[in-house]
Amino acid sequence: MMKWHFYKYQGTGNDFVIIDNRNLVFPKTAVDEIAKICDRRFGVGADGLILLENHHEADFRMVYFNSDGRQGSMCGNGGRCLVAFANFLGLFEEQTIFEAIDGLHKAYIKNGLVYLHMQDVPKIAAFETHSFLDTGSPHHVQLVDDLDGFDVKGEGARLRYGKYGEKGSNINFVVALGDNSFRVRTYERGVEDETLSCGTGVVAAAIAMHQKGRTSSNGVKLKVEGGELEVTFEFMQNLGYKNVVLIGPAQQIFEGKW
Repeated sequence: MMKWHFYKYQGTGNDFVIIDNRNLVFPKTAVDEIAKICDRRFGVGADGLILLENHHEADFRMVYFNSDGRQGSMCGNGGRCLVAFANFLGLFEEQTIFEAIDGLHKAYIKNGLVYLHMQDVPKIAAFETHSFLDTGSPHHVQLVDDLDGFDVKGEGARLRYGKYGEKGSNINFVVALGDNSFRVRTYERGVEDETLSCGTGVVAAAIAMHQKGRTSSNGVKLKVEGGELEVTFEFMQNLGYKNVVLIGPAQQIFEGKW
């Protein structure tokens, strides 16, 4: 068995095993091995595993796997953590451009926070009870009366499988805390449980709340179980949401060998 030198990062409680794979020796098809690494009882424990690889034009490439071992869609907090890791490796000083599964992303670090530019969101499907939009990953956003006693895992799984079928969706439950502040709890597909934070989820929540008229601000604070994130954007009539930025901390917790 190969030995892997890994780093563990977390962004508002969303945690990731990160491996420098610029030599391309990590077996990306080893679904069971990746799932084992992410297992919280028999492995390192993480919401996902991320590989940092070389890119022919950008500073680096992000390859993201959910904790079930399968390659996933864009992960906002994972992207922020990978930016912090690339900075730790000396791949950039202040600003960077990297490629993820949904395209190129600009990012920079300022005052200890990682600013990650997300993809534009040109359209939102708005319904009476919820909104659905893609922020690099698909997200269902639903306002609820109370989050403290809410069964996020049970109701999230019911919607994830029952409403969206085998492909599924991430499910976000939201309550308003103020004019430009919301609390969000997220059930993540691929993890198949509630996570302490979801970057693409808070982006989806911020945009959905603006689209529904629940906030008029273009800078929205979002309280998650693992801390606080901020999302800024520009709304352009007929063009949707542009210049979307996810802002928050990312921290290296430890390094080790698997």
